[in-house]
Amino acid sequence: MRELEYHVSLTGLRLDKSISDELPEISRSRANELIKDDLVTVNGETKKAKYKVKENEKIIVNVPETKQLDLVPENIKLDIVYEDDDVIVVNKPQGMVVHPAPGHPDHTLVNALLYHTDLPDINGTFRPGIVHRIDKDTSGLLMVAKSDIAMQSLSQQLKDKTSRRKYIALVHGSFKEESGTIDAALGRSPKDRKKQAVVKGGRNAVTHFKVLERFGNDYTLVQCQLETGRTHQIRVHMKYINHPVVGDPLYGPRKTLKGNGQFLHAAELGFKHPTTGKEMDFEAPLPEIFEKTLNNLRNQYQTKEV
Repeated sequence: MRELEYHVSLTGLRLDKSISDELPEISRSRANELIKDDLVTVNGETKKAKYKVKENEKIIVNVPETKQLDLVPENIKLDIVYEDDDVIVVNKPQGMVVHPAPGHPDHTLVNALLYHTDLPDINGTFRPGIVHRIDKDTSGLLMVAKSDIAMQSLSQQLKDKTSRRKYIALVHGSFKEESGTIDAALGRSPKDRKKQAVVKGGRNAVTHFKVLERFGNDYTLVQCQLETGRTHQIRVHMKYINHPVVGDPLYGPRKTLKGNGQFLHAAELGFKHPTTGKEMDFEAPLPEIFEKTLNNLRNQYQTKEV
């Protein structure tokens, strides 16, 4: 059984809607099932799905796990940047889902990792060892825990905002500024359940950005550093400031450059080693299609890197 917890920030919603808004991995229909099975409590008490939540109420959702037998190790090639007894740092390719989910039952990074090594099941059957995620069509670095101690340490570093995650993104339009910070709360889009959006009462989300290279008024290469790690955070924040990520099928314009999804790459990752305390820093080069697209733009716009 996996326990998820949050405190109500957006009041007046039905309990089932509040759960699906706050916990994107749980659909509203699934929330209804869990409520009916008395697996949801509000300040320690069970409530009906139609119950209207109040500010700061503590919601606990207990999610039954699927049997481990459903998760099969698969011999899939991995780009392992670093590995020891406690952690693995993997450079995930575009197109690979991090862990099994509805619509993606196998061929995930977790399936590949389970073939390669043993992982702790502290984070749930379908997400063993997974400390944080990046989207299917986002490439780059992920830290994975190989022990319970590592899982606790790396998760705490994320929570304390002491780990370092820097992304490279190619976005539409030209920035007036050289750098800045986007501080805009995110939550489920009220118009489309598949999307996240900047919403009142959403979860705190902060992205710092710095311009690396400009391509006329059409495109800009930026570095984005995450202070928080919400679902689709960079993609939604860039759209929010009218600079959607190039190639983004969910948040970007239809007229865009061709690639393998959004041009977004987790280029740098840093954290304190769970057992030695040593500061660890890693970098991953841009995927070939990303680098090729940038070179084409440089030739087209005759630019020089900042």
